[in-house]
Amino acid sequence: TDVLALFRITPQPGVDAVEASAAVAGESSTATWTVVWTDLLTACDLYRAKAYKVDPVPNTSDQYFAYISYDIDLFEEGSIANLTASIIGNVFGFKAVKALRLEDMRIPVAYLKTFQGPATGIIVERERMDKFGRPFLGATVKPKLGLSGKNYGRVVYEGLKGGLDFLKDDENINSQPFMRWKERFLYSMEGVNRAIAGTGEVKGHYMNVTSATMEDMYERA
Repeated sequence: TDVLALFRITPQPGVDAVEASAAVAGESSTATWTVVWTDLLTACDLYRAKAYKVDPVPNTSDQYFAYISYDIDLFEEGSIANLTASIIGNVFGFKAVKALRLEDMRIPVAYLKTFQGPATGIIVERERMDKFGRPFLGATVKPKLGLSGKNYGRVVYEGLKGGLDFLKDDENINSQPFMRWKERFLYSMEGVNRAIAGTGEVKGHYMNVTSATMEDMYERA
């Protein structure tokens, strides 16, 4: 029922590996950098993460595997931000360790079920694209910046006509002066529809809808 994390740690010179592992467990859960009397107002001992096993890393002289367990109640249900802020947050600047790396995690099913996940997954995408029994074949439009809307749509069409299942926007392309989002959308969809008509296959293009405001993102989506 606990979240389990495997860290590779390199303690600072003179710091015991078990002590460093316990410090990592504390810093990534209920502990802080100094003693505070307000700890007495909480169930800190109950919720503090525990380093339940420490093993030397084979073929190294100063590295160790620290196995740490976290009570599931330490994390908000369905919040990746809260989970990562704890386990891979400030602890990576912790002075007791010279180096720290998260190697693996195990998340209990009960906690996983609190995440809704994406609205669609690979099964839905395969049904939409009518592609089964093989991997999707896709690509990113290049050059990622500088194309006009018309030329962007041409690249989409040529790629889809040439055998790609889909193309996608690069993360750097949004709605810049050389090509506004609406222009890219219209020309890209023209390319998609032409490719569908020419090949008889379902084709697609994934647009980057990120924007300065949530309202704009909703409108684009």
